[in-house]
Order: sequence, then C-alpha cells, then structure tokens
Amino acid sequence: MTRLESRENNQTREIKFTRNYTKHALGSVLVEFGDTKVITTASVDNSKPKWMDKDDKRGWLTAEYSLLPSSTSTRCQRERTKISGRTQEIQRLIGRSLRACVDLEKMPDITITIDADVIQADGGTRTASICGGFVALSDAIEKLIANGTLTQNPIIEPVAAISAGIVDGEVKLDLNYEEDSHAQVDSNVVLTKSGKIIEFQTTAEGEPYEFEKMIEIFNLAKKGIEEIIAKY
Repeated sequence: MTRLESRENNQTREIKFTRNYTKHALGSVLVEFGDTKVITTASVDNSKPKWMDKDDKRGWLTAEYSLLPSSTSTRCQRERTKISGRTQEIQRLIGRSLRACVDLEKMPDITITIDADVIQADGGTRTASICGGFVALSDAIEKLIANGTLTQNPIIEPVAAISAGIVDGEVKLDLNYEEDSHAQVDSNVVLTKSGKIIEFQTTAEGEPYEFEKMIEIFNLAKKGIEEIIAKY
C-alpha cells in the first residue's frame, strides 16, 4: 500500500542533516525526517556533574529535549518549571543512547550536553533527536580534539534510531504522526553501527501481536538505521 508521502512500507521519509546550523555551539545540526524538524546542539562545560566522585576521571554526557510551542498544530506550553513525564523519558533515552557510543574515560573532566529542540513535529521526534544529537556530538568532538581539550576520540561507533510499527495490519518504517497516532504496534529502535541494541521498545496499542511480527519490525528498523548512518 502506498503511503501519504508516496513511499513504500520499507522506505524512510526524506532524511537530511544540515551541519553548523548555529554558530555558538561546538556542534549544531538541523535534522529533518520528512516534516519533523529538530535543532540539536552539543555544548561543552569544563567540569563534571556534582554527583560524580571527585576521584572519578570520567567525563559525562547528558541531554535535554523540548517540544517548542509552535511545533504542533495546537500550541503546547513551554515547560518552564516542571517537565512532563514524556519529556523526562525522551531526554533520558537520548542521553543513554549517546552515552552508549562513547568511552567516558576518554573525555575526562568535561560534560557534554546535547539539546534537542523540536521546531516542527510530525512523528519520530525522539528518534530524529538521537540521530541529530549524534551528528552534533561528532562535530563537537572533532573540535575538542583540534583545540587540544581531548587527546583521544571517545566515540566508539555511530548510533542511530528510527521508528517502525504495524499500521493497518502492515509493518511500516519511519512512521509520521498520522501513522503513529493509529498504529496497532509502535516501536522505537536504537542501534549501533555494528547492529548492537541500545533500545528496542515495542508496544501493542490494542491486541497483542505475533513474535514473527516483532522480528519483522526489528529487521526493517535495522535496515533504516543502516541507511541513516550512511548519511552521517
């Protein structure tokens, strides 16, 4: 069945990374998955989190995520004082996904913060944020090595993420909002370049689904992730 963007079930939306999108952050990327657009930046603080032991020589990487007011069809409120459970879940996912691809011991005594600000939402904002976050992180790391802050590249291997699911009884890749909103099964998959699993979250929104469908979803997501990493 042809989808809204005239693509096949195994095709991603048009994916684009515009690097150096802002001038102040060490790494900044506008990432686009179809009509989903997210600005991701990597900022560096020459200190460790206060909760880290002073004898711990590792650095740290964390993430913050925000859905900007005009990013959806109805204005959403800024989360000024208290963030929602959804936002907490997404920024924790971004943070642990990107920490999985770095050796923190090779970035001692610094904290890198990845900010993901959604300026237009049409499904897959968390997976787009992870992909854009990795590209921003990579660019920041290159500059930290060039200016002597880091002596080694802490990135172990690239990571990427994509959504998939069962819509109208068919397994589909990279769901837009319309598809996601009435999917029978919804998945978010995060993998390393070598295919190791960081996150494979799959939920039946209605009736349970078969094991074979889960494997089909995973394999389709893996294909999409390989295509994304090739764009880095």
